[in-house]
Amino acid sequence: MAQERAHKPRKIDSATGIHLLAKARAGGELTKAERKMAVRFALEEIAERHPGHSVEIRVPYAGAVQAIAGPAHRRGTPPNVVEMDAQTFVDLSVGNTDWQAAKAAGKTDASGIRADLSDYLPLFTAVTLDRHGKEPERG
Repeated sequence: MAQERAHKPRKIDSATGIHLLAKARAGGELTKAERKMAVRFALEEIAERHPGHSVEIRVPYAGAVQAIAGPAHRRGTPPNVVEMDAQTFVDLSVGNTDWQAAKAAGKTDASGIRADLSDYLPLFTAVTLDRHGKEPERG
């Protein structure tokens, strides 16, 4: 009998994550801590929207997830790895740049046949960020 996986609770509050990404989309400067939180939220989002273990997405000093359906690796470095800095991942997540431009500028390091994330990014449209990106209430 197959065991169902329990849904993992988000580590980053959605209202906070969306607010930070909306701020970045609008050209606002994120602090180092805010950028790290925005990256972690976006990593959680891509893993939730595109579950799987065929691609490892790494953002050094912020986090990493495995996502995207396909063959899973069992040990060692996965065959499909994407790595980039935090600002590049934020920009890709909100549509401030696209995959081809980031790749051409040398801002991404991608290896493996499934390591092209152009079908998965941006994660949020400007309309979604404008609608939901208000400052979260503190309480």
